[in-house]
Amino acid sequence: MDVAGCHAIVTGAARGLGRCFALELLREGARVLAVDLNAAGLRSLRGEAATLPGTLAVAQADVTDEAAARDLVRQATVELGALDVLINNAGVLRDGVLVARDEDRCDGADGVRGLPLSQWSKVLDVNLTGPFLVTREVAASMIRRGTRGVIVNLSSLARTGNLGQSSYAASKAGLDACTRTWALELAPHGIRVGGVAPGVIDTPILGGIADDALATLRSGIPLGRFGTAEEVWQAVRFVLECEFFTGRTIEVDGGARLG
Repeated sequence: MDVAGCHAIVTGAARGLGRCFALELLREGARVLAVDLNAAGLRSLRGEAATLPGTLAVAQADVTDEAAARDLVRQATVELGALDVLINNAGVLRDGVLVARDEDRCDGADGVRGLPLSQWSKVLDVNLTGPFLVTREVAASMIRRGTRGVIVNLSSLARTGNLGQSSYAASKAGLDACTRTWALELAPHGIRVGGVAPGVIDTPILGGIADDALATLRSGIPLGRFGTAEEVWQAVRFVLECEFFTGRTIEVDGGARLG
């Protein structure tokens, strides 16, 4: 896949990793539809992209909405041309342990509370159902047009299980399984599917974590630092460009899984 000439949808593109992916594609001269619910972030992205050689279109859309997923493909096709790249990056975190005891309760109740179903469902909807819906529509468009393409799913190191992240781990493990399944199903159509699983990356999401917690996270990384969005992009770019790569997930974690 020639990154410079690709026509791509990037979800979750208003900030963090998705914003980086969109900008890097635009620097290469690609045509990109940036998707997010964050209207202000999309406006900011448009301003930053104004001097880049690529072509940017934006869509404020919810990837968990089936009709919206169809509309994204229609918009991208009209504004950019036939799609050949999808980067499924949109995701949310709603951390919480499965069950916990609230020792401070004094109302006579046992104080045991469980992870709310709404919290579980939100994460699975955005992180797993969203990629399913958008991938289904993009892949169908590619097949109808006879277009070879590449789909990249952003998984996570947490896909193997992580304390306090039942929903997030399940969603990313599910996405990893879909990467393998879709690679098998879509290969006969000339469509490759690959995954990238970042470890702890220095993005705005770390801003809400206490310094001592950040230090603990950093201590578990053999390279002694957090990754950058640009380093994750390098892995995404490899998936896009290597024509013999499909069905696998690359870990970009500074060696965190080696311990």
